[in-house]
Amino acid sequence: MQKEYLYVILVGLPARGKSTIAGKLSESLRRDGIATRIFNNGELRRRLSKENTNYPEFFDPCNKVGAALRERYAIMNLNHAKTFINKNGRKHKVSIIDATNVSLKRRKMICQMLPEDRVLFIECINNDQEILEANISNKVETPEFANLSVEDATAGFKRRIQYYEGIYTPLQSERNFIKVDSFNYSVIKVEVDGGLPFVDRIRDFLVTPFIKNLYLVRHAETYYNQENRIGGDSKLTPYGHLQARRLAEKFKNKRIPMIFTSSLKRTVQTAMPIKEAQQEAKILLLDEFNEINSGICESMTYNEIREKIPEVTAARKQNKYFYEYPQGEGYVSMEERIERGIKKVLYLSKPSENIMIVGHRAVNRMILSYFVYKRKEDIPYIYLPQDSYYQMVISQNKKVLQLKKFI
Repeated sequence: MQKEYLYVILVGLPARGKSTIAGKLSESLRRDGIATRIFNNGELRRRLSKENTNYPEFFDPCNKVGAALRERYAIMNLNHAKTFINKNGRKHKVSIIDATNVSLKRRKMICQMLPEDRVLFIECINNDQEILEANISNKVETPEFANLSVEDATAGFKRRIQYYEGIYTPLQSERNFIKVDSFNYSVIKVEVDGGLPFVDRIRDFLVTPFIKNLYLVRHAETYYNQENRIGGDSKLTPYGHLQARRLAEKFKNKRIPMIFTSSLKRTVQTAMPIKEAQQEAKILLLDEFNEINSGICESMTYNEIREKIPEVTAARKQNKYFYEYPQGEGYVSMEERIERGIKKVLYLSKPSENIMIVGHRAVNRMILSYFVYKRKEDIPYIYLPQDSYYQMVISQNKKVLQLKKFI
């Protein structure tokens, strides 16, 4: 069997999702039986350098000492990538170089060191300022910045980005490349010679969500649930707190680095015991996952709506998905914000990690329908009990959905 191999070279400014894409490609290619390894320049530098290299001026192109060190580690990593490809073993191999590689000079050096007809550049582009800020907030809480305050680390990381922006030349003249919108899971441009191995699979991977495990949880019982009221910002009942503790026990042996919730009390209260049962976990509040806004019907019971505003009840029965509450929302008007929330979750999470979303009934129905096809008229009737959670496993080759009880 003829040996097939490829060097995937990531390109892009810091915080543009390169490492997330590297992890996703690595997991996906390995599942296809292709031996794959990631070579991260930054990790190599932090591991081998005896001096502090996380201060922003280290990345100043005018800093000759810093530039020489970064060049040295880049060359070292390329040699490691070549060794992996050339050593005996599987016939199908991919080396992924995870680094900024934003300068034309650096990319020319890469093409001189590697066979150009086996190099694929992937440029990660993301100009969504809100998600960039969120990603920077995640990065400055990593061990690399442990010696700095959050404020100093954030300011320093943004200066680092500015230094890279000064030398950034987008992909254009390279022989083989793909430009990808890393937040919206869309390919912007493809320029690839015929015969380059694995490219069709890689292009497909770039636009397909990859989720190891997504645990989709509805918040525990609230006082409004007891009273059959809709909307509002009710707290959990004592039984609701018990449900949350039971849920935490269920997941205490599963590592969940980030728990995404809405900004409403009931989802945060449900998530807190789960966070406390984890060794290291963060709760990230996303307004996109707030429950459907029921407008003039907020905090009313269904009986009160039937009695006081019967036209609302009658209109919703006609088409629940497309109906919008007066001065509020409907399922149809939630589509855009729910999709944005899902994209935030995928962008901020690593492909190799478990993900949890603690949401609401209507919200979770919309999240489920995003990943698993449902007719729109059926979405408002998806079963979402408060004593169970959905587990989803999603890759290019399979989708698995299970409803599991925890109490």
